[in-house]
This record gives sequence, structure tokens and C-alpha cells, in this order.
Amino acid sequence: MGPGLRLWFFPERVREEGTTPDYRFSLANERTFLAWLRTGLALIGGGFAVDQFLPRLHGSLRLAFTVVLLVGGALCALRAVNHWVRCERAMRRGEDLPLSRFPTVLALCVAGLAVAVVALTLLGGTD
Repeated sequence: MGPGLRLWFFPERVREEGTTPDYRFSLANERTFLAWLRTGLALIGGGFAVDQFLPRLHGSLRLAFTVVLLVGGALCALRAVNHWVRCERAMRRGEDLPLSRFPTVLALCVAGLAVAVVALTLLGGTD
């Protein structure tokens, strides 16, 4: 288990690195973590909603949409803890905060899925 992954399960070890940042930054980092968890939960809820409320959608499409949303929710949860650790370490070390393409990829996937559902609805694919 790598040092970053170890911090997922033993977050108190982050204190061994650098100096303690201003608590406001650590609390902001925690709020961001919680926001990503809420996003993940919303995606999981969306997956269940697609499965339950679009029963007339072709079976394989409904399954694909459901799986994409559920996997997206799981990835958000994993990303949340990973990003929290990376940011906390960077703040303690006095480094720049880490950048990530994950928000862009997530936004494009959700937008694509939304456009597909709207198109199917307008074309009568959900009747």
C-alpha cells in the first residue's frame, strides 16, 4: 500500500508531514470532500431513479445509464478521499494544490447522459 493510499485509512499520519496549515484551509478541504460525497450520492440516486422510473426505456440502454451513474457515484466517493489526502498533504508541505481532470470528465459524462435522456424522451424512446 502506497503512502497516499495509507493516508486514506490512517489520516492521522498526515500530521507527520510539514506544518499544520491554518485550520480554515483544512476545514475548507473537508467541506470540499463532503461536497464530492454528496455529488457521488446524487449520482447513485440518479442511477436508481433511471432504473426505477424509466422502465419503458430499452433494457440495455436503461442498464447502461444506470451503471454509468452508479459507477460515477462510486468514482466520486473514491476521488473525494483521494483529493482530500492530496490537498491536505500539499497544504502541509506548502505546495500548490493538486490539479485534476476528474471534474471536467465527470461534467462531460453527466452532460452527455442528460442530453441522451432528453433526446430519447423527445423521440419517444421512453414510451
